[in-house]
Amino acid sequence: MNTPGDKPRKVIPIAPIASEPSAQQGSSSLYEAQKKVYPRSISGFFARWRWAMVFLTQAVFYGLPWLEWGQRQMVLFDLGARRFYMFGLVLYPQDFIYLTGLLIISALSLFLFTAVAGRLWCGFACPQTVYTEIFMWIEHKVEGERSARVRLDNGPWTLEKVWKKSLKQTLWVLISFWTGFTFVGYFVPIRQLGVELAAFQGSWQMFWVLFYGLATYGNAGFLREQVCKYMCPYARFQSAMFDKDTLIVTYDEARGEPRGPRIKTVDYKAKGLGDCIDCTLCVQVCPVGIDIRDGLQYECIGCGLCVDACDSVMDKMHYPRGLIRFSTQNAVVKGWGKAEIFRHVLRPRVLIYTGILVALCIGMLASLVVRTPLKVDVVRDRAALSRIVAGGKLENIYRLQVMNATETTHRYRISASGLDGLELVSEPEFEIEAAQSRWVPVNLRIPYGSAEPGSHPVQFEIQAVGTDAKVREKSVFLVPR
Repeated sequence: MNTPGDKPRKVIPIAPIASEPSAQQGSSSLYEAQKKVYPRSISGFFARWRWAMVFLTQAVFYGLPWLEWGQRQMVLFDLGARRFYMFGLVLYPQDFIYLTGLLIISALSLFLFTAVAGRLWCGFACPQTVYTEIFMWIEHKVEGERSARVRLDNGPWTLEKVWKKSLKQTLWVLISFWTGFTFVGYFVPIRQLGVELAAFQGSWQMFWVLFYGLATYGNAGFLREQVCKYMCPYARFQSAMFDKDTLIVTYDEARGEPRGPRIKTVDYKAKGLGDCIDCTLCVQVCPVGIDIRDGLQYECIGCGLCVDACDSVMDKMHYPRGLIRFSTQNAVVKGWGKAEIFRHVLRPRVLIYTGILVALCIGMLASLVVRTPLKVDVVRDRAALSRIVAGGKLENIYRLQVMNATETTHRYRISASGLDGLELVSEPEFEIEAAQSRWVPVNLRIPYGSAEPGSHPVQFEIQAVGTDAKVREKSVFLVPR
């Protein structure tokens, strides 16, 4: 969001097209001219934290699909078999409630972190931020620092420019498609996927690897900050979660203004200058190309690189650090210290988010702990709803889908109750392999005339032999008129 003191942006009108005589000169353009952002590399506290998050997130992302749990991939969302494997858990589509809970917890976590400290997710852990940082690091290593990259892009095509651009693009492509391959490896066993792609098999797998690889290449290599500015909805509604006690990147205008260059040997305060020397280093290191001195803006991703840049300048000038810092609007206006800022973090909004989040996490963990590793669905045979069989018995036929949600083979026993004289005439026991499901036909019979016409409730009980795991499912027994 922009403050009232924000500088207006210049919109460059598009020149009239010669082939269209009706085009009017001076007409306004619907598009804003965009300059390419050339971020300058910087070292410091927040820069180190950003790289720590890059290493952590990518170690998890690239490494997790290659880890095994028993005889299978540790984390695998097998859409073809409709089974999700997460460490020791085997989840089925019937366990969709856990995915819903996870999404709710993620959303509440985002609200909580945003209310406390702004766009920490955007600045340090968002995939767009992480891969943009990786791509810019490659660009810096191949093409040089900021000024060298500007000269290279503005200069003519020479042999040096061709090989540097080619090397950069090659490295970008390799990382992009390895990212796409890894992502698809969460949905197809990654070792099987590698064999299929090497043999040019699996058209859908190849499509999705190419799709996600190209998305990574385009977003991190070219769109970069445009994704954060125009495509990401979070940038648009973040202000609804901010208040005057939210930690954000702030510029201390009272201390820094009026800004201007100066000589160390001259008393700048006597000349009426503030601490800002107007070096624009904070703008040069910004990955989205904004000037934080213009106030809080929705484009700011809260990465803190401008804080590192400004602190380095303050150190060289022998000025106190913190001209640009993480603080709150109330703290800047009222001159609070760290203790006062921390006390105002525990405000009602934060406490409510925290309480709901903790309750949801405890509830979800408890549900997983007491979860029965057995799923049963009962389906009536619609081809023969009810029939009279030999011996004067009335029979109903059912099909039970029994799912073994454990890592070991189990035997199961079926029993039924709910009507006088009800008997089970099919096989009462059967075996299901680990993490598999099976359709089991079940026939129930009662003596003819022992029940009134209509539907009567019955109950199936499926017991895992040798364990306490059991499931009860309801159905109906139809007696014709």
